[in-house]
Amino acid sequence: MSPHPSAFSPVVLIVEDEALLRMLAVDFLEEEGFVVLEAATAEEAVSILESRADIGVLFTDVNMPGTMDGLGLATHVAERWPHIRLVVTSGRQGLTSDQLPDDGQFVQKPYGQRQLVSAIAHAA
Repeated sequence: MSPHPSAFSPVVLIVEDEALLRMLAVDFLEEEGFVVLEAATAEEAVSILESRADIGVLFTDVNMPGTMDGLGLATHVAERWPHIRLVVTSGRQGLTSDQLPDDGQFVQKPYGQRQLVSAIAHAA
């Protein structure tokens, strides 16, 4: 059973360069009642973060193209927006919370809806 977000659940920003995986994650979270924003790169995510004050959780892939990968983005967010909780994913490497900024959570790819929703709800 998936935990359902409350009426005061934070906005979730999903950062994933693979469009199909991003759409799947968006669908998983929106089905559970989360408000979701999406970005394909860390640079796009930073632009969104700079324009919105209501983002409470960042869900990012580690491996992304561009000048900043997901770990760099998570570190940047932890430093600049310390109120934003972090959930990181990868299919290529496993990480522990000790390896993530701000005691973020790690979700291994491939993940299911229950696993993702649980991680986001716990972070929130």
